[in-house]
Amino acid sequence: MPALLGLVLIFGAGWAQAPKVFVLKATAYTSSVRETDSTPFITATGARTRIGIIAVSRDMLRELPYGSKVMLEDLGTPSGKGRGRFNYLFRDRVFVVEDTMHPRKREQIDVWLPDRSTAIRFGVRNVRVTVIQRGRG
Repeated sequence: MPALLGLVLIFGAGWAQAPKVFVLKATAYTSSVRETDSTPFITATGARTRIGIIAVSRDMLRELPYGSKVMLEDLGTPSGKGRGRFNYLFRDRVFVVEDTMHPRKREQIDVWLPDRSTAIRFGVRNVRVTVIQRGRG
């Protein structure tokens, strides 16, 4: 069975590769002009901000192009504290890449949240990003 590691059986469709998984730094943002540009409720793709939208650092657009659907899992702060604390935001939710971050950011995602206080409590965390469906960009 070890030779099958990394493969998933899709019934009726043969074999497919396991989904891509990344561990990235995550922050949160809101629709505030001080956190975005002059159109804080419109993403880079032209979509309106809503729960389930994420922005990715530009270096990750090749792996996570616009329209990619992902699942997130909270792995805690960079020091390893608070693992799973924010999974209530992620549970059973598919997130869509609809926005990008400032060019200076690397290997990072930004989760859109409706209120600043939750975004501040979110802080900087590590998340496991599992690609459900790759976008077309």
